[in-house]
Amino acid sequence: MQLLNHLEFCNKQCPKLRIRQLDFQSTSQHSEEFMWNTAEKILYLTAMGGQSSQPITASSTCKLLYEPWRQIDWGKKQESLQYVNDYKPFDENQKLRILLCGQCGAGKSSFINSVQSVLRGRMYRQALAANTSGDSFTKKNTTYKIQRERPDKFYPFVFNDIMGLSGIKGVLVDDIKQSLQGHVKDNYKFNTDSKLEEGSEHFNKAPTNNDVVQVLVCVAAADTLSVMSDDVLRKFKEIRKETSQLDVPQIAILTKVDAACPEVKKDLKNVYRCKRLKEMMESFSANTEIPMNSIFLIKNYHEEINLNDDIDSLILNVLTHILNTGEDFVNRKL
Repeated sequence: MQLLNHLEFCNKQCPKLRIRQLDFQSTSQHSEEFMWNTAEKILYLTAMGGQSSQPITASSTCKLLYEPWRQIDWGKKQESLQYVNDYKPFDENQKLRILLCGQCGAGKSSFINSVQSVLRGRMYRQALAANTSGDSFTKKNTTYKIQRERPDKFYPFVFNDIMGLSGIKGVLVDDIKQSLQGHVKDNYKFNTDSKLEEGSEHFNKAPTNNDVVQVLVCVAAADTLSVMSDDVLRKFKEIRKETSQLDVPQIAILTKVDAACPEVKKDLKNVYRCKRLKEMMESFSANTEIPMNSIFLIKNYHEEINLNDDIDSLILNVLTHILNTGEDFVNRKL
């Protein structure tokens, strides 16, 4: 209570701080040490007259745990790569459809490009990605096949990229629900004011098993998670609810972990040692109701021109879980 009172006072005195009470509402979500470390930052900025125009981020309180709380097989990239290369659905005619949704600029398209790069063994860019986190760069419903070593061979899974979420504009939850059910045709340009109607030429009236989504992947940026708007969080919860009603499994990935913690930027292997990133995951889990064991931390390829084994390991780790989750869903439906 004392901390929340101080937070309210600081926000009145220094509106530029932009700290939300949502981030401090429960000590079960955040350790007292983290809360008071952040309070010290608030005190300092208050004394300085609130001159910082940047939100409080993980970089101000990035501490490492003695041991990683989640294990990653850092030295076994080739084994993980072989697992994905050998993956075949139980039904050989079935292609897993993975729908990516998330806040604007979080890295949905970059994740697709990163997966392509890892699997092809070189930097690859198929999905156009934005370099800012403003309005959604992706406007249309787009399916991306993942090419194997030959131009006419593809992996038995595809990614659906759609318009991003935002507070006022952005893709509608109703359109995401219709995408999950396979009703939205490729290249449909999303309307931020009204959902796709059944009578539209872009509405797929008779979706096949390959049109229906088997896994929903929610994407959020770790470096701006603490200032994510309540409207976007509400949309994440609505999407989670609609997806659960359809019995479609969900996975979440938090991107830009290197921008969220300087210790992770120094060494990506610190990603699951970073105390603040773990607390971010716990907070995101509490706000969206996505369980912790379905949330993963990654870094997409962004400024690199060569592949990096540590980046690849994180991407292969989450991709393996996505494929296993999708396969379990398909098998339950048989």
